[in-house]
Amino acid sequence: MRLKHFTVAFGQQLFKALGDESRVRILHLLLRNQEMVVADLEQVLDFTQTKTSRQLSYLKNVGLVNVRRLDNWMFYSLKEEMLDLLQQLLGFMEKDAQLLRDQQVYKTLWSNRELAAYKLQNRHWQG
Repeated sequence: MRLKHFTVAFGQQLFKALGDESRVRILHLLLRNQEMVVADLEQVLDFTQTKTSRQLSYLKNVGLVNVRRLDNWMFYSLKEEMLDLLQQLLGFMEKDAQLLRDQQVYKTLWSNRELAAYKLQNRHWQG
């Protein structure tokens, strides 16, 4: 499903969400990596658990992200209907040094098997 139009009130909330650097960094990581847990976002962004959870809660309440629970883990992803819009908006920031650094940190931590999602994924494979 695609977002075709929205109200001024939703637009106001959307642009307010994009007006905060922390939320933009989170949205960019979710866009690039599909789904992430709070612990991984904390580690990549070097945020506290409180700050990360507060920003994710804001994005969820605005209607930009989904949450899915697996055991004790909360997985966050972008809402499908928001993908096109966020790809276009965040695409303008694609060469931002901070966003590039965040993605590089994510790739490094994933390849070093330090992220919670990697460990959780392998736990299910091993039984």
